[in-house]
Amino acid sequence: MKISRDNLTAYLHDYLNVDNFNDYCPNGLQFEGKSKINTIITGVSASVDLFEQAIKKKADAIIVHHGLIWNFDRPVYKGGYKQRVKLLMEHDINLYGFHLPLDAHEKVGNNAVIANTLGLKKIVPFGEYKGQFIGMRGELDSINADAFFELIRSKINNDLIVFAFGPDTIKNVGIISGGAQKEVNQAVTEGLDVYLTGEVSEHILHYVKEEGIHFIAAGHHATERFGIQALGSHLKKQFDVQVEYIEIPNPI
Repeated sequence: MKISRDNLTAYLHDYLNVDNFNDYCPNGLQFEGKSKINTIITGVSASVDLFEQAIKKKADAIIVHHGLIWNFDRPVYKGGYKQRVKLLMEHDINLYGFHLPLDAHEKVGNNAVIANTLGLKKIVPFGEYKGQFIGMRGELDSINADAFFELIRSKINNDLIVFAFGPDTIKNVGIISGGAQKEVNQAVTEGLDVYLTGEVSEHILHYVKEEGIHFIAAGHHATERFGIQALGSHLKKQFDVQVEYIEIPNPI
């Protein structure tokens, strides 16, 4: 069964509430390919590796969290950027990118899926960025801190950076996937026990130690695999099209 490119574009725009976000990239269709779509490949980030594997799968469309176009990056068409565009053009493949909308969505967003994966309850939006909530926070039945860290290792990424400066027993958790280390200050303001994100900067250690909160960096890539896979599963059910997630490993 095939869906038209225009119908898929409109559906994704509405389902992911694109108009609600002030992002630093265009969310939605970033490269126009063929008009009919049967096979969709999903991945975390646009890359030559992902595109080459999608071509082998005879993809009509690729949907990613990190797309090709960013307001802060105006590349000329050379090197890897040229190769990415060339592969899409030569094989007439549609490329969709959804950044903040795929962090914040209440069902298929990175942070909602992580919160549910970790067993959080009373999940609500958290983490304001540019006037929008992009993360989630929730509650746990009291759990030992070390046990919670092990849960994250088993569910998200075994290779964590943990600054364990919070309470021995954890109840309240804030989550913003990706590179949201600076937003830990909002977790501190709200009195949370743990803040979970993807990356960490040098100054964060001192800040969280002084404020008495657990900080966990579980990997930018690792924390942002959840939403794109959940979105793919949703589209497969919604439109009866072929959808496959391709993992391109990234330790960051």
